[in-house]
Amino acid sequence: MRGERKKPDVFLDTSALFAGIWSEAGGAWMILRLAEVGALQIRLGPQVMREVDAVIRRKAPRASGFLALLLDRCGVRVTDEPSASMRERSLALTNHPGDAQIVAEAWFAEVEYLVTLDKEHFPANEVLRKAAPFLIGTPGDFLSWYRDRFQAASVPL
Repeated sequence: MRGERKKPDVFLDTSALFAGIWSEAGGAWMILRLAEVGALQIRLGPQVMREVDAVIRRKAPRASGFLALLLDRCGVRVTDEPSASMRERSLALTNHPGDAQIVAEAWFAEVEYLVTLDKEHFPANEVLRKAAPFLIGTPGDFLSWYRDRFQAASVPL
């Protein structure tokens, strides 16, 4: 349809997803709300799902049902495991197996943006930022990008 924009695909790492679930304030929560109203598509990888499930079970065991409901309401899509070669390529960029798994999952999901609260290992990694086919930033960085993209794509009446 003419004038219709593709909604962005966004990958949340465990820190960003947990922040959005745990606090009804801040950028991560706003990203979940945008997904809930259909303004963007959240993608998660299997490792992120395992990690957030473990954190919820440890910190708030009765919230597991809420997590499932929230992910459903937001239309979250969970990807398959990335290939071994994609994980190896990601490891060469991150030098950390856990980070490499997250990067590989985002790469495999073919997202436009990887959202993280881990400023030290992701946004600060220039090698990764130059090689990755997606942008990397905090929830606030993503929301600024999203706002700029939305405003640039709007057409005056």
